[in-house]
Amino acid sequence: MIADKTIPDFRFTPTIDQVGVEERASRFTKRSIKAETKLNGLLLTLNMIDLTTLEGKDTDGKVKQLCYKAQHLHDAYPGLPTVAAVCVYPSMVRVAKKAVGDSGIKIASVATAFPSGQASLKVKIDDTKFAVNEGADEIDMVISRGKFLQGEYNFVFDEIATIKEACGTARLKVILETGELVTLDKVRRASDIAMYAGADFIKTSTGKISPAATMPVTLVMLEAIRDFYYKTGKMIAMKPAGGISKSKLALHYLVMLKETLGDAWMNNEWFRFGASSLANDVLMQLEKERTGVYQSSNYFSID
Repeated sequence: MIADKTIPDFRFTPTIDQVGVEERASRFTKRSIKAETKLNGLLLTLNMIDLTTLEGKDTDGKVKQLCYKAQHLHDAYPGLPTVAAVCVYPSMVRVAKKAVGDSGIKIASVATAFPSGQASLKVKIDDTKFAVNEGADEIDMVISRGKFLQGEYNFVFDEIATIKEACGTARLKVILETGELVTLDKVRRASDIAMYAGADFIKTSTGKISPAATMPVTLVMLEAIRDFYYKTGKMIAMKPAGGISKSKLALHYLVMLKETLGDAWMNNEWFRFGASSLANDVLMQLEKERTGVYQSSNYFSID
């Protein structure tokens, strides 16, 4: 890594008070949310979702169906927003790009040997460039957790910076896989490395291991974004992914986002949910608000 006075020594990033973070995170779940605010929050949540299919059995048909759902969440409910993006493997980007057309929905693609990240840098660069050339608007990369846990922070920094360059105009989401980092101190350090290396988003998880996103982990990452913004003036986006399947929990995340980063981050350019199953629960809650009764889950497509 080239020496740069604006880049901190990542061996000395802030230490985290785990008990304090867990207490603060729990407070966000106790906020009272009134009916109109709840409705607005549910609509905003829908518009922040990245609908995702990342399975070995993915087919063109499955991806097209997901893209249709992204544009038509519930046709019987007028005025619904679309989701933010559809996330697929690089081999499915071209299919997804054509399927969403001019809807404004972004196409995100995982890359860099997702989800393990266990591949050479050349393979990761080629993977990224292929996805971008196929039409991806956003790239979701995974960091090399093994290198990070060995303390090879410069390696992780340089790899992220290289992938950022390979992205061209596509936005880069850097997945920390926080469930493998174990401590909040490491989550904070990995967040700082990713942001200084050029991440446009920092993202908690691949969704392939447990635990995935949690409120304490997300709070640490939001506070890292806040501190980075104060130091550099640059906004970084956030994406908690995995484990957020209920509307009530999503609203707690939005409260935490607003109170930690403020109104500027309260849109899908700066915050996403990586939780496809969340969409159906939000739709059920919206129907309850609109009609007074819950609609059966059988009325909604299985993602």
